[in-house]
Amino acid sequence: MWKKWFGKNSTTQQNIYCNIDFTRLPRHVAIIMDGNGRWAQKRGLPRTFGHRAGAETLRDIVKAASEIGIKVLTAYAFSTENWRRPADEVDLLMRLLSDYLDNEIDELDQNNVQVKFIGKIDELAKTLQNKIEKAQAQTAQNTGLILNLAVNYGGRAELTRAVKIISEKVLNKELTLEDITEEMIERSLYTADLPAPDLLIRPSGDFRISNFLLWQLAYTEFWFTDINWPDFKPEHLVQAILDFQQRERRFGGIKNTKKR
Repeated sequence: MWKKWFGKNSTTQQNIYCNIDFTRLPRHVAIIMDGNGRWAQKRGLPRTFGHRAGAETLRDIVKAASEIGIKVLTAYAFSTENWRRPADEVDLLMRLLSDYLDNEIDELDQNNVQVKFIGKIDELAKTLQNKIEKAQAQTAQNTGLILNLAVNYGGRAELTRAVKIISEKVLNKELTLEDITEEMIERSLYTADLPAPDLLIRPSGDFRISNFLLWQLAYTEFWFTDINWPDFKPEHLVQAILDFQQRERRFGGIKNTKKR
């Protein structure tokens, strides 16, 4: 198994870890992995260095999330809008994803992690599609953390896809308009078999969701930090969880008050 992310001599990190209420963990944590380019620019480095550092951060956070006991970790790796970036940067991001699958899949599999992908995977290069299919098939029976990677993903594109799926069923007279419910829409999303995110983490100081999981984030708790993604550490994940556990989730209801 993976070694604990906190070192034997890191008393502070161990204390933070011990403060987690493991009976109230968020089942599903979503992360917008942002700030790679800014991290590199602050150091006078090309943006590509930031993306490589960000890939290493993902590796550490996946390990930490698995050890803490998170059930699902969805990471926003590449959006439908990211194709607008310079071609060399897009090529690097695709190579990093390919390398991640080559280098990490066996260790993820050995540690009982199930790997999933959401997004327009069929628009990626065929060799990358094959690696994605292999990773999903190899880890399909694992029962630990679900690592859900959003690649070529956009929330609006996902909702458009869901509308088309349902519309086709109506046209084929498999459904009536009265059959269309929120539950049916959820079953038509990429995340149909996953719970909605309980916690969204957004590094880099931005306060927006960037077309990410538009339907699923309806009642998600948000946690923002100025830290750029390459500097995001397992202790920051723990802090986000601790903050989450201090909140009262009402889902449109009213605050619980005890009768005196």
